[in-house]
Amino acid sequence: MCRALAYLGQPVLLDDLLYQPDSALVKQSYMPKMLYLLNLAGFGFKAWDRGSFDPDKPFSYASTELPVYDRNLKGLAEKIRASCVLAHVRGVPYNTEGVISRQNVHPFQFPGCRIALAHNGDLERIRDMKPLLAEHVHPKFAKMISGTTDSEWIYALLVSHLEDPSRHLTADEIVRALEKTFTVLRDTRARLGIALTSPVNLFITTGDQLVAVRYCFDFGCYRTDDPGQVLVEANFTYYSLWYTSGREYGYHGEEWKMVGGADKADSMMIASEPLTHDTSTWLEVPEYSMIYADTRSGRPTVEVHYLD
Repeated sequence: MCRALAYLGQPVLLDDLLYQPDSALVKQSYMPKMLYLLNLAGFGFKAWDRGSFDPDKPFSYASTELPVYDRNLKGLAEKIRASCVLAHVRGVPYNTEGVISRQNVHPFQFPGCRIALAHNGDLERIRDMKPLLAEHVHPKFAKMISGTTDSEWIYALLVSHLEDPSRHLTADEIVRALEKTFTVLRDTRARLGIALTSPVNLFITTGDQLVAVRYCFDFGCYRTDDPGQVLVEANFTYYSLWYTSGREYGYHGEEWKMVGGADKADSMMIASEPLTHDTSTWLEVPEYSMIYADTRSGRPTVEVHYLD
């Protein structure tokens, strides 16, 4: 469930990411091409404009309204140009257990923290996990958790494992914090005897860095003791994650695409699924890996780290 995208590079109009392309993120709320579930439980974004007042603080928007009908979102998208964007459409299971609220809309960013996070996936038995996870969350961040999602708890764990989440972070610091976060999740699942599919695709940014994780605990494992159990697509298909880089993203040759090639790249996009009709410039993020991009040197440097 859920679809997300992250962009880092030359300033881009939000409308060109959220509405205009063939598989724009807003369209993925009701017509995703790589997921057979709708994403109708909310929309949110963070967008960094280096020319705006207090440039380290992003524009923020969150709503439980369906984004295709959201005139406020459309109006902002047609006005804001940003060098970094993190956006998310939320999906929840089709039952009464899902909680649709403003507090549960991604991306998550606690006050005073530079880092923001969006999640595509679902941690099995998260209610049982929360009391044990709380042992590893710093008290000041535990007080900031306001929603019910597993995603916000993953975020709280991540920032709790950063020495100072208020400052600029290095790639190594983010990698170490992610590894510690995944260790806590893995150990907690083991303590509770959880061995069921739990996808954890993460989109993380500080406004000038971009991180994406493609991961799944116990992929392919599902309940066999309940014949009435409804299996979701994640039990059979590894959640998708793609990226593309180039010199410029926009409308070229009567279609939306990234042009310029990776060797001249100064912009990068990571998404749950390609936004554009032309997918030849998109690459799939390897399973069980983290991709990192940083443009503070003027051009994106991309690194891939494999996770246990």
